[in-house]
Amino acid sequence: MQYATGKHEIQVLDDSDDGTRDIVDQVAQRLSAEGVDVRVVRRSSREGYKAGALSHGLQSARGEYVAVFDADFVPPVDFLQKAVPLLEAKPDLACLQGRWSHLNREESWLTEAQALGIDGHFAIEQGARAWNGLMMNFNGTAGVWRKAAIEDPKVGGWSCDTLTEDLDLSYRAQLAGWTLDYCLDLASPAELPGTIAALKSQQRRWATGSIQVARKLLPRIWRARLPLAQKLEATLHLTHYTVALWMLVLALAARPMLLVYADVRWFAGWLWIVWIVILFSALAPSFIYAYARYRLEGRWSGLRTIASMLILGCGMCWNNSVAVIRGWFHRGGEFVRTPKSGSDTGETKVSSYRLAQNRMWIVELGLGIYCMTAFIVYVQQDHRAFSVFLLLYAIGFLLIGWLSRPRRQVQPASGTAVEMPPSFSSKEVSPAESAGGGECCVGAPPG
Repeated sequence: MQYATGKHEIQVLDDSDDGTRDIVDQVAQRLSAEGVDVRVVRRSSREGYKAGALSHGLQSARGEYVAVFDADFVPPVDFLQKAVPLLEAKPDLACLQGRWSHLNREESWLTEAQALGIDGHFAIEQGARAWNGLMMNFNGTAGVWRKAAIEDPKVGGWSCDTLTEDLDLSYRAQLAGWTLDYCLDLASPAELPGTIAALKSQQRRWATGSIQVARKLLPRIWRARLPLAQKLEATLHLTHYTVALWMLVLALAARPMLLVYADVRWFAGWLWIVWIVILFSALAPSFIYAYARYRLEGRWSGLRTIASMLILGCGMCWNNSVAVIRGWFHRGGEFVRTPKSGSDTGETKVSSYRLAQNRMWIVELGLGIYCMTAFIVYVQQDHRAFSVFLLLYAIGFLLIGWLSRPRRQVQPASGTAVEMPPSFSSKEVSPAESAGGGECCVGAPPG
């Protein structure tokens, strides 16, 4: 970090219990010998997971500001030089969120699809919220907090009663009178999940956590003296993962709708309206994601990725629906980190960290067969335009289910980057949100 000597410190919040501890200690000792103010902060337990680690580190952090990075992020050396003046200029600014960019976007179709979705979040959604006075969120990493805002008694500090502590703290700070802002030009690259299993783990945490925050804070938001536009947008923001449930309902209802269409004349006219709404809801986000890439790169390179992103979204809706339901009925939960492999190029690497297997892939394959059957029926009955959606669902479910099936574990080759342990995980997307029980925090006093 290019910042004034003596004006910033680095905490490595490490909850790991394996060989990573030795790696962390060796790097910290080397950097310390070079004059860097860095120290490793460890706890006796992983209580509270990431929120607990951040709260523990904050107790000894000396700076007025705290920059938070998940372990797979590689912030630019001038990150603090750009961020701190923006916070200094606004005394009521609790947090400045930067943009995520990508280390391994070209690794596979999966990482390309994720990258496009994340670009849409950061190039369109976050800016729209911040610059229109709407409530927004800290994405768990690549942002800087004002320490006084976190410690404000009206805010209440980091909390571990949801799986998205970043989203929770962001909204509590805004309800307490603080503001959040976003800087599009403050970009930090990070690694995207390279496997379906890793992506599912990330999405489950984000979906469950966002619904938990909705349950916790929406009553407060609607009681607060806020403009109606802020309340409505906050409601859509906190519950947006419920779209997975509606997507699943649509996939399951397609075949019965056709039966009703054949038996009830008046329903035919209404069915056209339903499909027009569905068509718009598919095309509008696609345009947004394509425009996001144009906004960032000056070209429409995202258009070629739209199809794979739609297929991925359809295929993930069962995984995310289960997570949404869990969020409505469960408080807190285990913070399951997102496995990363250390990939920073187009080369595929293997993570040594393994997630527990489940049987959701069987349901996904079953849903894929069901949607493919419905697709064939729609084509046979000359509903070809509508059948396209069912084909997307069929391909998505079959692909995600097949890639999620149990397979023989392949040991990483010699020299392959090894996945960091629990405290060194990645963000759980928002886009954009974070995995793991530990972070790297850079405290930066002004000046």
